Amino acid sequence: GGTIYALATASGRAGVAVIRISGDQAGPALRSMTGREQVPTARRAVFGRFLDPANGEELDQGLVLWFPGPDSFTGEDVAELHGHGGPAVIGATLEALGRIPGCRLAGPGEFTRRAFQNGKMDLTQAEGLADLIAAETEAQRRQAQRQMNGALGGLYEGWRGDLIGSLAYLEADIDFPDEDLPGEL
Repeated sequence: GGTIYALATASGRAGVAVIRISGDQAGPALRSMTGREQVPTARRAVFGRFLDPANGEELDQGLVLWFPGPDSFTGEDVAELHGHGGPAVIGATLEALGRIPGCRLAGPGEFTRRAFQNGKMDLTQAEGLADLIAAETEAQRRQAQRQMNGALGGLYEGWRGDLIGSLAYLEADIDFPDEDLPGEL
């Protein structure tokens, strides 16, 4: 439980780094990190300064986004800080988030696990997301995208329905052996 945060982009030097925060303290954490009294309008990027809540020191500046739950990737309140991708900037921002009560660094795959637990995706879609991230060829990308969009889950759900129907017919035949059941059963 609790509120989690992590670098959502690849680590190392980059022009932009995205830090994601998810959980019930995402709003207060975002307000602490930006010095704002309110979170920004949902799903609208606004420019802001990223501050260390402990002393008000400016750590970076960039875009701030707010995704209130349940209409977010994880189904929880989610905030994103889009800042510069230098290792020192990322490190300072993550350290500052770690000092906010109720916030902790996310474990591997924890954002996706929360999305699954909150009904935002099924297991096949979660696997599709992992495959999409790991895709190296165009064919792998296409297959992962189909899986992420629910194609495999839909196929499995069809099989599930067929199996339940078959079990029901089999149980009827076992429970009522003397009855004249239709021949197609």
